[in-house]
Amino acid sequence: MGCVHGKCCGRYPSSSDGDIRDFRDSGIRKSHNLHVFGNYRNTLTERSLEFAPVPSHNFHLEFSVLTQRGYYPDSPEKENQDSFCIKTQVQGNPDLHFFGVFDGHGQFGTQCSNFVKDRLIEILSEDPALLEDPVKAYNSAVLTTNSELHSSEIDDSMSGTTAITVLVCGDTLYVANVGDSRAVIAVKSGNRVVAEDLSRDQTPFRKDEYERVKLCGARVLTVDQVEGYKDPDIQSWGDEESAGNDPPRLWVQNGMYPGTAFSRSVGDSTAEKIGVIAAPEVSVVQLTSNHLFFVIASDGVFEFLSSQEVVNMVGRYTDPRDACAAIAGESYRLWLEHENRTDDITIIVVHVKDLSNSGAGTTDGTHEVNMKTISGGSEMYRSVRSNFTESHSYQLNFPTERNPACVVPSPTHSRCLET
Repeated sequence: MGCVHGKCCGRYPSSSDGDIRDFRDSGIRKSHNLHVFGNYRNTLTERSLEFAPVPSHNFHLEFSVLTQRGYYPDSPEKENQDSFCIKTQVQGNPDLHFFGVFDGHGQFGTQCSNFVKDRLIEILSEDPALLEDPVKAYNSAVLTTNSELHSSEIDDSMSGTTAITVLVCGDTLYVANVGDSRAVIAVKSGNRVVAEDLSRDQTPFRKDEYERVKLCGARVLTVDQVEGYKDPDIQSWGDEESAGNDPPRLWVQNGMYPGTAFSRSVGDSTAEKIGVIAAPEVSVVQLTSNHLFFVIASDGVFEFLSSQEVVNMVGRYTDPRDACAAIAGESYRLWLEHENRTDDITIIVVHVKDLSNSGAGTTDGTHEVNMKTISGGSEMYRSVRSNFTESHSYQLNFPTERNPACVVPSPTHSRCLET
């Protein structure tokens, strides 16, 4: 969810007859294993199946990504404000790979999303201490990027972006989250595949985030409460599902702005004054053979789909390209079922292939994710090995067009994931 003046204000006018079939091939640039999407109007982008080896632990990643502009009947020229960045072999290290999704919001959300997408990986790539302390490097990179965005020519007073990123470092994942996009991992548990969140949505629904922003001077109210339709003294909104399209938002004391439905972001200099911070929450997970794949997606996916539902959908397909298409199609359908518009949608699906280690877990049907979360600190989870060897980069292919209202995979590629 974005700011009240942006993509998710909770109130939408009646639908108009917009053409949702005007999609074009995107412009994507490829350089030194870095692939980024540059936000083009009316664009559905699907990439080819790609691979990244992790030679130090003798496994590889198999992945694909898809991004789709939302359907905005009252803003037909609105750009896709989502962007993504995938960089393999960070710092020339074949065991170090980066995946990120950035969900822009506000009038200049596209510019904010692209700025953060570019600068964050640049700063990480240039940090000589990245391998020594990835958590500290992540915190420094995000906060530096936020400061640079404030100082840039982009007006981020009422615009910004969320950021959900995963750094694969050998057999360890470092997941940095700022905002309400999400990363989730699939864990084999007996004959089931269980979704485990790698990030926690940073919104006023969380008691710790609510209390933090209140101490910083924020009013936390829904739009109905701000406009006088509901009692503003009620400071309980249930959960994200029960709150529907009128979630609690952050407001200055004597004004009806900025109205952010998240409590952390990059940019949003006005909201920063009432507690919206850029400090990431970093989770650290050591991969085992029970980890099948992970998904990184903007909140356009998780608005109407749970983490488990997303994992179930990915598990139906052996090819990440088909999984991305299926999730985008279902997300789009659910948006139009509940609203008269859709959010921008971006998904990265990464399969973990051929990993075998002693941390595979038990055989009694239980599972355990070895995960530690560090909020804004530099505590280190040391289980990283590096191996600087030659490795081939992947080839980028340009996308083909699909109907955005029915983005579905080929039936010939549909097959349940065997566990």
